[in-house]
Amino acid sequence: MLLEAISKGSYTFDPTMILQMAGIAKSFPGVRALDGVSFSVRRGEVHALVGENGAGKSTLMKILSGAYQADQGVITFDGKAVAFPTPSQMIGLGIAVIYQEFAQAPHLTVAENIFLHRLPRTRFGLVDWKKAAAEAKRYMDRLGFSVDPLARIDRLSVAQRQMVEIARALSRNARLIVLDEPSAVLGDNELQKLFSTIRSLQKEGVSFIYISHRLKEVFDISQTVTVLRDGKVMNSTATREMTTDDLIRSMVGRSIGDYFPPRNPKFGNDVLKISGINRGKVLKDISLTLRGGEIVGICGLAGAGRSELLRAIIGADAIDSGRIELRGKALTIDTPRKAIALRIGFAPEDRKTDGLFLSQSVSFNITISRLRDVLSGFWLNLSHERKTAQDFAAKLRVKTPDVDARVGNLSGGNQQKCVIAKQLNAKCDVLLVDEPTRGVDVGAKREIYELLVDLTERSGLAILMVSSDLPEVIGMCDRILVMCEGRITAEIAKADATEEEIMKHATVH
Repeated sequence: MLLEAISKGSYTFDPTMILQMAGIAKSFPGVRALDGVSFSVRRGEVHALVGENGAGKSTLMKILSGAYQADQGVITFDGKAVAFPTPSQMIGLGIAVIYQEFAQAPHLTVAENIFLHRLPRTRFGLVDWKKAAAEAKRYMDRLGFSVDPLARIDRLSVAQRQMVEIARALSRNARLIVLDEPSAVLGDNELQKLFSTIRSLQKEGVSFIYISHRLKEVFDISQTVTVLRDGKVMNSTATREMTTDDLIRSMVGRSIGDYFPPRNPKFGNDVLKISGINRGKVLKDISLTLRGGEIVGICGLAGAGRSELLRAIIGADAIDSGRIELRGKALTIDTPRKAIALRIGFAPEDRKTDGLFLSQSVSFNITISRLRDVLSGFWLNLSHERKTAQDFAAKLRVKTPDVDARVGNLSGGNQQKCVIAKQLNAKCDVLLVDEPTRGVDVGAKREIYELLVDLTERSGLAILMVSSDLPEVIGMCDRILVMCEGRITAEIAKADATEEEIMKHATVH
């Protein structure tokens, strides 16, 4: 089809584009994943690709990488037609895809990972370790990251490991780099370093496809943005000509005015009170109060101590001093098991590692928090387990074929709902949530927001929420606590909250 289109003159090359994909279609049994998608990337630009989960982004990138074959359509790279792309062919052409979960060998060094399967050799056929280390250092220095080329990958920070992935791409002479949710595990400072690296490589003519659910990043780093919805291109234009409202409307069919659900809180008595909590250099004299039916936000820069505070409250990390009161009673919470028994739930930041058993079913994950309720004597009552899971899945609108499906196969938003369902099954009346919508698409975010608001207004649940997304904090929380270097530096009422005011207190020293 490609050769036919070219021979008939129905397809023209644009020399300003490093990549052109035209009329790309792909179907799976019962699903039309891509329907005539056209997508182009200019030389030296950052092109953002956005859309909800299931919109077709991953399928389009897998076709680009050669992992999938398109049913129809035309692909050209650097002006040359690519008829039947394969992964090795696309890598050879200069296309690199860096996924959110790095494809690295953690027990090997930086140099070994950069030159995996292609380490330089001496004239005697032996590995030239000296040259490998020198070349690895050269590529890392080019990215502005000083990293020991002989350091093991598992001893590096996430940001450093991401740079190793980019260095590997450059070592293969990559001219187009796909970054899939690159900021999901980065703090604010690390993200700015990544942006600086991207801009530097742009000046060298390297192009990027930037995939992210965080719309602010789209405006910060990209020059062009393409929106996919239900396998079709809804919009593709210069980023500067778009607004956040435009993007959201293109992605989900509604405006930003409908993004955060209306809130009519009715606060109850104090449920959780902590006073003077200290833990090493991480937490310094932290005090706060949380009322029933209230959502209190905690924000600050990476390293401010936000996640560490939640871990201290549930007993995952020991505190040096301080007092925790639950419903007016002073308690010692030294293990997460005890926190659950006291009806304090915790939805961790990394749901895949710390929040879920990915290889187990939805049913297993929801009921594991209160297993005794689904036992008959010493045996698991499978019908009772399924009924309990079905009730919570229906209540939280978890989209799954059935509760026997593997939770690892669900979308990020539905996985997050399962994490929350597990805590509700434990009958918690205080819920600590860490980055509740990280890696979740715009439509699923709205559903999670509605769920949290409903839990506070109907059930009187008290929620303490950590988030790096400032619009999310402002839109969802009744009060906002700002942290900086382990201290709470400000408490801001919802009516007074602005991003500028929050950042002023997040950077105070």
